[in-house]
Amino acid sequence: MEVLIIVAMVEVQLQKGDDAAKVEDVPEGLFISFSLVTTVLVAVHLFALMISTCILPNIEAVSNVHNITAVNESPHEHMRVFIEVAWCFSTGLGIFLFLVEIAVLMWVKFYQFSTTAAIVSTGILVPVLVLFVAFAVHFYRTLVVHKYERSAQGLMELENMATQLKDNGPQIENV
Repeated sequence: MEVLIIVAMVEVQLQKGDDAAKVEDVPEGLFISFSLVTTVLVAVHLFALMISTCILPNIEAVSNVHNITAVNESPHEHMRVFIEVAWCFSTGLGIFLFLVEIAVLMWVKFYQFSTTAAIVSTGILVPVLVLFVAFAVHFYRTLVVHKYERSAQGLMELENMATQLKDNGPQIENV
């Protein structure tokens, strides 16, 4: 996606002169928001790419080791938070910013020619953004509920084992 944004930023072709529409007609706030969203979007994707690039070789190396102790001692287990942040940044925040970028780009590009075109593109993107956010929240909540249920089930199994050991006591067979 970064490549698409960089191409969009380069291809904007804002011109000054008598032949073209005046750049002065476009509010400065649109230019500021366009450059802000573009910069944040590229930074978010590069941050996620950096984390992924640093962690992926470690995961591949550990996956080739058939020793459970080595897997448990692997740094990628301790860096799980960073992996999840990279995933959230790249998919969640990145796609959200990309959609916002499209809306802002439409305003910058069409403001001086047709505000109706900019309004229509924004009108299309707003429901898409709402659906995207709703799906992201639903998906994340589903993952959290699943993780909670698995943890609760694991705790119940441990409690059952503890109760059985307490009730029956250690049983040693005589040979």
